[in-house]
Amino acid sequence: MKAVVQRVSAGAVAIDGVETARIGRGYVILLGVGKGDTEEDAHALAARCASLRIMEDAAGKMNLALRDVQGSALVVSQFTLYADTTRGNRPAFTAAAPPEEAAQLYEAFLTRMRGILGPERVASGQFRAMMSVTIVNDGPVTVLVESPTHNQPRSASS
Repeated sequence: MKAVVQRVSAGAVAIDGVETARIGRGYVILLGVGKGDTEEDAHALAARCASLRIMEDAAGKMNLALRDVQGSALVVSQFTLYADTTRGNRPAFTAAAPPEEAAQLYEAFLTRMRGILGPERVASGQFRAMMSVTIVNDGPVTVLVESPTHNQPRSASS
């Protein structure tokens, strides 16, 4: 799994022109699910995102996590994080998990985030919906976080 975590002063999702989710200070998390990802990946990645220390402390250093600042998270499914652009100009998405699997792991990620931060502090987009996402970057600070299976070192033969 992959997550693009953006520190924001605000974020929102609208579907068909109707706002369905909004947060203030916190993270907008664009979440991609790849083939072979598991529920363990979803839980581990959610814990890493929730604990990511990219919020500023009183000295202006990125030293605090969402819990420390009572921040919120807006999680939006984003299969395009698995785009393969190595051939031609049209991306291929063959590394993305099939929608049925991805939906389950997206929900597992949300459940774990809500368990860590509290349900009132985790908003979400709608899986497989065409959404307009408003992101007001703070910094800007944007970090790519991947599940443990994607962070394993490659062997010399890879």
